[in-house]
Amino acid sequence: MSDEPHDDHQHRRPHTPPMAAPFLEFDLIRELEQLHGERDWNRGQNAKTLVKYDDFRVVLIALKARARLPGHQNKGRISIQTVAGHILVRAEGRTFDLPRGTLLTLDQNLPHDVEALEESAFLLTIAWPQGGVAPQIPDIP
Repeated sequence: MSDEPHDDHQHRRPHTPPMAAPFLEFDLIRELEQLHGERDWNRGQNAKTLVKYDDFRVVLIALKARARLPGHQNKGRISIQTVAGHILVRAEGRTFDLPRGTLLTLDQNLPHDVEALEESAFLLTIAWPQGGVAPQIPDIP
């Protein structure tokens, strides 16, 4: 037994600066490999914020087959771009089929959920209204 204090956040990766700069470049294959190598991946999903400005975010989200992100909505407009696998997005009574290489946009405050049909990854881009400031985005459970 250790006398060291317990750190509830030890499984979280530190964000590597910068997340906001005049330009940012990412190797998505390498970023996905990192997400798959982390302990959180065992829970069936993992995510990493790649870009973080006051009014704009880009998040890489990886899901194991049949993993779901339950219904939620966002005050900003979003785009969902499937970079690996195959996902379904449900919104407005419709089901959008998004295999790798497809893009879907949703307007503000539109409730939606996401389901991975197979191991998948997608880029979630969020843009808040002009003059708006992004609310705190909770971590994906």
